[in-house]
Amino acid sequence: MALKKRGKTWHTHFFVDGVRFRQSLETSDWRKAQSIERDLIQNAKAGKLAAKKDDFARLAFSAAAGRFLADRKPHLSARSVQTEGERVKPINKKLGDIVVYRMTPAQVAAYIRERNAAGRANATINRELDIIRGVLKRAKRWHLFAEEIHPLPIRQSIGQALTYEEKVKLLHRAAARPEWETAAFAARLALNTTMRSCEIKELRWRDVDMIGRSLTVKKSKTDAGERVIPLNVDAWAVILELYRRSQKLGGIEPSHFLFPACETSHIDPTKPIRSWRTAWRRLTRSIQCPGCGLLQNPGETCASCEASIAKIKSPFAGYRFHDLRHQAITELAESTASDSTIMSIAGHVSRKMLAHYSHVRLDAKRNALDGLTMRKGKQADAECATKGYDTNNDTKVPSSLPLMPQVVDSLVELSGIEPLTSSLRTRRSPS
Repeated sequence: MALKKRGKTWHTHFFVDGVRFRQSLETSDWRKAQSIERDLIQNAKAGKLAAKKDDFARLAFSAAAGRFLADRKPHLSARSVQTEGERVKPINKKLGDIVVYRMTPAQVAAYIRERNAAGRANATINRELDIIRGVLKRAKRWHLFAEEIHPLPIRQSIGQALTYEEKVKLLHRAAARPEWETAAFAARLALNTTMRSCEIKELRWRDVDMIGRSLTVKKSKTDAGERVIPLNVDAWAVILELYRRSQKLGGIEPSHFLFPACETSHIDPTKPIRSWRTAWRRLTRSIQCPGCGLLQNPGETCASCEASIAKIKSPFAGYRFHDLRHQAITELAESTASDSTIMSIAGHVSRKMLAHYSHVRLDAKRNALDGLTMRKGKQADAECATKGYDTNNDTKVPSSLPLMPQVVDSLVELSGIEPLTSSLRTRRSPS
């Protein structure tokens, strides 16, 4: 360990586990240089300090982020790679020209403020911050930012749960138009299997057991999502309808997808559908004219009777497709199914995740709490005068209660002669 002054600036030079560290302390104060050096040695021992500013730390942030995302590509799906590529674009506009080892917490904090002022959601900013943190960790620089830069608070939404009548109305509306057919099939499957949209899109016919009436989820969001789900009556009906549709489209090979891709009216069963987002949005936002009953997109006047529909809002506006999974898990939580059974069906990792999803409705909670009411105790007191729970009150029969009638077998036969005792009762055991 040594301090050396070059000009007016102190520099440090030390070894940790045989690795040499040298760098400028950027101060002319000897006491401050000593303090900085001690911190650097601790960081080096903790693995937070690079032996030297390597090529990665000397890159501009845009180039470093490109290399960071390229290293992550083998571990991500194609969709995630595309998403992270979109997230890094606004970061590069603001911080792309700054060399990584020269970045400061103040610059990152300014970026967060700017994005927040532009109206970006906290969740979006946090995902962008994940990329910044990943680049700085790769350059062994994040420990300088960790105490000052924190994720923004976000509201954890656990989804919406529908009543039985609302669920029936939603499925009835989904079946109202042919262009919503795929979204309707997927919705019915999600409501009866707890499957995510990504799991439904990846289903192939080889994953469906037609004899055992079950399906296997082989590709999911997590390892726990890989599971076998038995099909109930409603889910089995959906599978049969999808099979008939696939027969018409010529896509019933084991490797073909249940929900094939459709680009420019051309159906390719060898590729999965990318999204039914447009159909689902139109389905949940559509409104019904109170005058003529026509189902249509929101607007000022009805397309049929020209009545005013400006103030009419769909009861399903804002209802996400993922909420169908919430709905299914909620109904399972309200049933007599055990937690382990629900986790096996839904593919959860822990009971904490189960508690996050199964937001049991108010009526079910009220019914459970009814068991704590005092009325039951008062009714019991009115029916029976005994109180307490001890030997005198619970094991002894009160004298005020009528004696229960007892049946005594007749000791004589109808002829008046005492019956003979069975020889089996007096014979000694063979042993």
